[in-house]
Amino acid sequence: MILFFTISAVINVITSISLAIFVYFQNPEKKLNRYFSLFAISVAFWSMGYFAWQTARDAETALIWLRVLMLGAIFIPIFYFHFVVTLLKLSQKMRALLVGGYVFALIFIPLTFFTDSVISGVTSRLWFPFWPQPGILFHIFLLGFFAYTAYSWYLLIRAIQSTTDHNRKTQILYVFWGTLIGFLGGSTNYFLWYDISIPPIGNFAVAIYVAMIGLAILKTQLFDIRILLTQLLVGVLSVLLFINLILSETTFEYFWKGSMLLAFLGAGYLLVKSVMNEIKIREDLERAYVKVKELDEAKSEFVSIASHQLRTPLTAIKGYISMLIEGTYGKLLPRQKKPMENMYRSNERLITLVNDLLNISRIESGRVKMEWQKAKLQEVIQEVIDELQIKAKQKRLKLVLQQPKLPLPSFNMDPVKVRNIVLNIIDNAIRYTRKGSIILTLSSQPANRTFATKNALITIKDTGEGMSKEELRHLFESFSRGKTGTKMWTEGTGLGLYIAKQYVQMHKGRIWAKSPGKGKGSTFFVELPVQ
Repeated sequence: MILFFTISAVINVITSISLAIFVYFQNPEKKLNRYFSLFAISVAFWSMGYFAWQTARDAETALIWLRVLMLGAIFIPIFYFHFVVTLLKLSQKMRALLVGGYVFALIFIPLTFFTDSVISGVTSRLWFPFWPQPGILFHIFLLGFFAYTAYSWYLLIRAIQSTTDHNRKTQILYVFWGTLIGFLGGSTNYFLWYDISIPPIGNFAVAIYVAMIGLAILKTQLFDIRILLTQLLVGVLSVLLFINLILSETTFEYFWKGSMLLAFLGAGYLLVKSVMNEIKIREDLERAYVKVKELDEAKSEFVSIASHQLRTPLTAIKGYISMLIEGTYGKLLPRQKKPMENMYRSNERLITLVNDLLNISRIESGRVKMEWQKAKLQEVIQEVIDELQIKAKQKRLKLVLQQPKLPLPSFNMDPVKVRNIVLNIIDNAIRYTRKGSIILTLSSQPANRTFATKNALITIKDTGEGMSKEELRHLFESFSRGKTGTKMWTEGTGLGLYIAKQYVQMHKGRIWAKSPGKGKGSTFFVELPVQ
């Protein structure tokens, strides 16, 4: 029966010390890694003392190894508590308890090793010839042991209940259950200390915490698995090369095998270092991404607030200017009317810009609501053409809608947003076309009407300035304007097509453009699903 307990102790030593080494060398500068490694080493130290005590041949040797075992046991709850508060980022709040724990441990070390106040001696219990007898201070040690361990579990349970991050919650759950099983299993050793005839049958369960931490590493990246696997690979190959070196029979073999081992150690070091650098760069990029995302959200919020605050006074200004032009406050002289009309147009441009900015902030923050209803696409487009026909005639441009041979069915859409899509494209076409025409074609997809109509395709072709391939690539980005647009229409912001694209995507459709080149016109395509 004693063989069972000695084997369990050996397993605990090997698993704990292996995990301690892997985790520490994964990132020696990281506090979480350091404190976990210290915790694992203290478990390994306790298990090593346990093994030596079980295999001792006389009472004096057994007593020495029991005191060595106690040195590990004293530090297990302290290092475990330090690991937990570091994992939960509570180190600053728990500073007093941490200091108290280390002071407690340092006081108990000499008392354990040089006096009988912790372990007074050994006696025979069940199958064990040299079972320890507790001294008067052992009860205080045991109280402190369970106090720190239980409080650590309390902190873990509270974190599990409060966190909303699934990955983080899984990490903490693995740590909690693994260490809970390990501690409770190891605690079965204390029954015999108090003459309760229950053997330490749970001692083997100490290795369970290693398995659970391993699962946390694999499933939730508690510690980065890539570094662990790289180090493991380098370590195994190094051991094999070293064994191969030892088995050499000639001086030449020693030389070239030794050279190979040294070269591999150098290459292995560089490999591990490069993996660590890559992970560090990735972490830096992730932090930068989070920061940029926060700034972007702050920008959107600012734009939204500013737009709301600007729209009210601009609307009031528009109303007063309109009343002045109409003569509500007295008839204007001809030399006064022209500046007022210019002011009215400038105010209109500002209102359009503010509305565009407000729409963008709503789109980016996900606050745009779709007002779905059955509507006829032909009617929505015809309203836009009727509205822009005057502007087209002022530039002597031909603006025409070519109806499909067979009318499209009514389908679900947000008519206001579809109108905005078409309005933005046609308005741009009028602005960037000096002469010629703007032809809208409405068709169904597939074109063969023996099948049900799946998509409606709006094609808007102009004879305007055209675009280069570079301009086409950035056409639907926010604040993106081509060189021609900048020269011909200085008041533009480059927001119209970006908003149009967002609205098309909300309809689960597609929008794209083509142009043969500069001075050869452009064609825009909007495809909307008929649903």
